[in-house]
Amino acid sequence: MKQANLKIDILPNQFLKEDGTFDKVQALKLCGKIAGICYDEEGFSHLENEPLTKTLKRVDMTVNNGHHSVYDHIYINLNIQNIPKILAMVLNNENQYTTSEKSGRYTRIKRKKNPYITKQEEKLYNKWVGIFRLHIKAKYENIYNESKIQKLAQENARYLVTVFNPAQMIYTTSLRQINYLAAWMMEYINDKTKTTDFDKKLKNSMTDFCIELWEKNLFVDGLMRNEKHRSISLFGQDLKNEEQHFGSTYTCTYKGSLAYLAQAQRHRTLDYQMEMLDKKEYFIPPIIEDNKALVQEWLRDMSLVKDVTPQGELVRITEKGKYEDFILKCKERLCTAAQLEIMQKTKTLLENYKQELEKNNNQLYDDIVKYTNGARCTFPDFNCTQDCKFKEGKTLVRKI
Repeated sequence: MKQANLKIDILPNQFLKEDGTFDKVQALKLCGKIAGICYDEEGFSHLENEPLTKTLKRVDMTVNNGHHSVYDHIYINLNIQNIPKILAMVLNNENQYTTSEKSGRYTRIKRKKNPYITKQEEKLYNKWVGIFRLHIKAKYENIYNESKIQKLAQENARYLVTVFNPAQMIYTTSLRQINYLAAWMMEYINDKTKTTDFDKKLKNSMTDFCIELWEKNLFVDGLMRNEKHRSISLFGQDLKNEEQHFGSTYTCTYKGSLAYLAQAQRHRTLDYQMEMLDKKEYFIPPIIEDNKALVQEWLRDMSLVKDVTPQGELVRITEKGKYEDFILKCKERLCTAAQLEIMQKTKTLLENYKQELEKNNNQLYDDIVKYTNGARCTFPDFNCTQDCKFKEGKTLVRKI
């Protein structure tokens, strides 16, 4: 029995039946024919006309012997409604996907339209939207118009709102991958060691998600056996013990908010894992960090919503990848238009990377220094088409 309002519709494609469910039989037939390509001398046109029994025999063989790559040829576009943000993060951390997600920056939190939000969250969110508006306007009124100030205020007040806040997203992945995801979720759901309130809420959300997939006829039993014992990639353990390394590849561990992580994981060439801290800590928006009284008020208000796991809660994050892919992250995030927290953390990581390369006399040092003079518009190999004309943005010292 589903607990919430999570809902999935399959967007129009060749395997969508009139009742809105997936035509699994026809999809499996196509994959069965594709599986014959590797040894058929006459090519796919010959396979299209082969006897059905031969195709189905090949389907049975590939599904059950682990040769699942042919089921990646079938892509499914899902319109996922009311998906908790943290569950969207679980999906987005698995790199085989395309997603378009409604931004929290442009969405004002209203409890009347959102039964997942408590009265406390709504009250504090509205309170801090007002506070942030005043401080942003006082410091940057000559840079931002009223509309932009409102969006930035909402973006910062959102840190007080639960990471289970529902989102809307179009999610595209393959038939194989959606079954793998469902299998990993079921293992998470059945893991009796996951007993925190966070785990219980996430398990309920995963259950709703899997029920929706089952009702849409998307389950293929053979694709859900998980012989390689893979699991959801987002959650790690003992991340503080990860060895730090900076070279042609890198590994680093740091603290960041859940809102930050949701942004960072969209760089699919990089790998991210997270774990909760033993003692709760919270992100402090830089626009108020010089005002001690406001900082204390912010932290008190954060403690009032601690049980709903607000998006401003800090978690331990491990980031891994290749040097050139980290530079691509810099070209995306070292910009006035980027969310402030991810801009700041990318800047700090860039500085640490540079220092380590210099200390170890690594040949990449001569390359990385080209990217340490400010925002991406200062990079020698980046062409900015929209000059922000914002000095604090270009020098990466802005407070909002």
